[in-house]
Amino acid sequence: MMAAKLDYHWHLRQMMAARGMFSTTDLLAPLAQRGIRLSSSQVYRLVVDRPERLSLRILMALLDILDCTMAELIEPVPVAEQVKKAKAVGGDAGVGQLRPKRARITRVDS
Repeated sequence: MMAAKLDYHWHLRQMMAARGMFSTTDLLAPLAQRGIRLSSSQVYRLVVDRPERLSLRILMALLDILDCTMAELIEPVPVAEQVKKAKAVGGDAGVGQLRPKRARITRVDS
């Protein structure tokens, strides 16, 4: 039996907004109170981007600051099937039965 591939949605921004925290810098002081010192740009990336790696200390601090569960912050979702794009050059390019024609450049003498 093959295990389903999972991805995740990161809901930090939504959880912050639900608690009246609308600026990424609103997390700086609460994180510092819990012994986690991050620059404002690191916190910005944590809020705006989906983290690929996250220390458990930071995760636990976020759960404590936002008074939420891990399931509310990180939502597992199945991986969407990726459709391979057809290459522009070759027999597979085009839409339906339509195929692009190679442009011919000719010299116009005046």
